[in-house]
Amino acid sequence: MSFTPETLLRQWQTLRMIPRHPRKITATVLCESLKQDGFAVGKRTVERDLQSLAMIFPLVSDERSKPFGWSWQKDAPAFDLPGVSNSEAITLLLAREHLRTLLPASTIAQLQPYFALAEQKLTALEQHSGIAGWQHKVRVIPPTQPLLAPKIGEAVQATLHEALLHDRQCLVTYQKREATKPESYPVHALGLVQRGQVLYLVCTIKSYPHIRLLALHRILAAELLSDAISHPADFDLDAYIASGALGWFPKETIHLKAFFSAEVAAHLYETPLSEDQLMKELADGRIQLTATVQETLQLRWWLQGFGDAVEVVKPIHLRKQIAESVRCLAERYGK
Repeated sequence: MSFTPETLLRQWQTLRMIPRHPRKITATVLCESLKQDGFAVGKRTVERDLQSLAMIFPLVSDERSKPFGWSWQKDAPAFDLPGVSNSEAITLLLAREHLRTLLPASTIAQLQPYFALAEQKLTALEQHSGIAGWQHKVRVIPPTQPLLAPKIGEAVQATLHEALLHDRQCLVTYQKREATKPESYPVHALGLVQRGQVLYLVCTIKSYPHIRLLALHRILAAELLSDAISHPADFDLDAYIASGALGWFPKETIHLKAFFSAEVAAHLYETPLSEDQLMKELADGRIQLTATVQETLQLRWWLQGFGDAVEVVKPIHLRKQIAESVRCLAERYGK
């Protein structure tokens, strides 16, 4: 068989469609996807392509059961990045340090090939130029108390991603925090939401219409089903979050007025609360801040986190809520 430009394009597209382990794709699915992309190809041709490509690229075939599935090796170098610049490499590694405390380990692992490529680039630069390595020049300081992210099974996360992408049901085994043993049931995956270090699946269960939240780290197993999901007609992920389902709901827009100590206010010059934020120094050295913001639990906890370094002036109801909280706190510690 002669090697033509069409063969090169077909094999290139094949490589792009093969997922990274533990996910896999069959020759049949690859064939159908290639046909949808305009390639006149049969299953035998795809199988020959896969065998040829596996001799050059780190591809693996899961032959434990038929139909066989193909994957990139888990630690295979990133295929979509032929190279990165020095600036891009530093940016990637800075992003890794930032995301390390924000994302589950399984999510970080999916980005590892790109991080490894960036490390390789900067290590080579260090060896050839003699300059100090990037690890001595990049630091990320979390703005809040760092928490340990719960561990999520890689296979579970990959299966749920597929369910979301293709609107298919999933059979999950879920361990509730207060339950002694897990339960298994089909879910209709509607979205993923991350709050802090916890990743949640927004879904409905069985044929019930009520929207539920399942913490991904409590899903012990997930199996992709062939049935399509039943999507609630009026469901909107943003509207669902705004309804207060995750506890960070905005009540309304408020005009915040507060007095901050100069030390605490310093970072707000660099990262303002809103586009209309105004800051003015008072006679006693404190900084008066005004800004239009959404009133949320997150805002209230953020303000209270500064302790006596901030005084909320307006709105009055927010000032009263914080004052009551402080009174209760003083009474509790007074004991």
